[in-house]
Amino acid sequence: MPKDGIEGLKENFVTDAISGFIVFLLALPLSLGIAKASDFPPLMGLLTAIIGGMIVSFLAGSRLTIKGPAAGLIVIVAGAVADFGGGETGWHLALGAMVVAGIVQILFGVFRLGKLSDFFPLSAIHGMLAAIGLIIIAKQLPVLMDIDPAMTKGKDPFELLASIPTFIAHLDPKATLVGVVSFIIMMGMPLINNKIIKKIPPPLLVLMFAIPAELIMDFQHTEPPYALVHIGNLLENIKVNVDFSGMAQTGVFIKYVIMFALVGSLESLLTMKAIDLMDPYKRKSDANKDLIAVGIGNTIAAILGGMPMISEVARSSANVNNGAKTRWANFFHGFFILTFVLLAVHLIELIPNAALAAMLITVGIKLAHPKEFIHTFQIGKEQLAIFLITIFFTLYEDLLVGIAAGIILKIIIHLFRGLPIGAMFKAPTQVSFNDNEYLVEIDKAAVFTNFLGIKDKLAEIPGGHNVTIDLQKTKLVDHSVMEALHLFQHDYEATGGSVQIIGLDEHAPVSEHNLAARTKKTTVAV
Repeated sequence: MPKDGIEGLKENFVTDAISGFIVFLLALPLSLGIAKASDFPPLMGLLTAIIGGMIVSFLAGSRLTIKGPAAGLIVIVAGAVADFGGGETGWHLALGAMVVAGIVQILFGVFRLGKLSDFFPLSAIHGMLAAIGLIIIAKQLPVLMDIDPAMTKGKDPFELLASIPTFIAHLDPKATLVGVVSFIIMMGMPLINNKIIKKIPPPLLVLMFAIPAELIMDFQHTEPPYALVHIGNLLENIKVNVDFSGMAQTGVFIKYVIMFALVGSLESLLTMKAIDLMDPYKRKSDANKDLIAVGIGNTIAAILGGMPMISEVARSSANVNNGAKTRWANFFHGFFILTFVLLAVHLIELIPNAALAAMLITVGIKLAHPKEFIHTFQIGKEQLAIFLITIFFTLYEDLLVGIAAGIILKIIIHLFRGLPIGAMFKAPTQVSFNDNEYLVEIDKAAVFTNFLGIKDKLAEIPGGHNVTIDLQKTKLVDHSVMEALHLFQHDYEATGGSVQIIGLDEHAPVSEHNLAARTKKTTVAV
């Protein structure tokens, strides 16, 4: 087991430094692109990555996650800037909501709400992420074609997608060529089955192509100013940039505090869970400590003008896959970004925005990939309905309305399937112990709205025993709980114990998927 702290640095310096450097190559262009797409100064995306690496890494409850700006928050950040007046004014006022949201995240951790993600139905969460992916694609396609920002200003995702023919008619040939080739590199690299090539980060190859192409075609003299990244001097821009006068717009301010805190926390917690499963040493992260760390990082970043940060899944996965052992890999990723920003700003400002857009479109495609729709349908038709309704209302209105619509539809489906009203938020759960055997009996129903109580009971069971979870008395077990129970089984068995889930013989699954919802056979399934 790798050591932590200074001992861990001495023990794993080489592997963590190498992984941190590779993650830096991923994070540098993506942080720039995410900030620009969010209508923040591009430099502020790098500032957040620096804080996430060099400060938050020491406070975090997870060892291998990478903290930094994420594409999943672009929609919220850009919406906040626009609703607070747009431009530099909107940026400063949005920072005020971000500071308060960071404090809320700290409180989430203090009050041990790290289990927050278990309250939301998985299909609604995945629908929210897919909607974010579609919005990113819609907003970045014009950037890839180097369209004048004035042509896209004020357009919602539906309008942007409908305007694609117009954008094509007005595209810039040189910038579009750079963008299309960059996109092909991003999409094509993962398909190459070569161990050496797979170790090269696709964004690095994009930069190796895009910067020389820009120099050959002389973008600085032949293209409009919005074709290239402009970041400025880091030291000159580090100051208190936050403005709290946006509190006067009470409704808007509260809306974005909730969205920053809720969505940012959900994405961080989901990433943390995913990376724990990838950790070769099977270490378990402290969700509450991690929320506190991310909240502190977000508060500091927002005061100075930076983007909100989360535990970012793509960079964290790359960190694990490149041999990172401890939190020092996250530190090194931030350190390398800081060094590059201080010493090589002139190189960063040679990056065409079309290349950054290609990277973000690739992220959007991953979030909204057709396989996500197919996988959701395979779990159950009702899961696809929840998934689609969340996407529609997120695109039509915003993320809060979208995920609320998904939750409401899920509750309606549960009620139609016979969910007892009394079991909506509380499932009678009895735990008994006899001769090294724990028996967990769940009554009435096990669904996403009451699973937090069930999870608390499971968390009290010490490791190393034989655990039987009996669902015989339940009328309904939904998909979110089925997946959560299997995750509990995976984690508990890693401690040396065993878990058996019984009592589902008289339940009818709504699909052939092993994690599909199940209802008593006397109940008509939807």
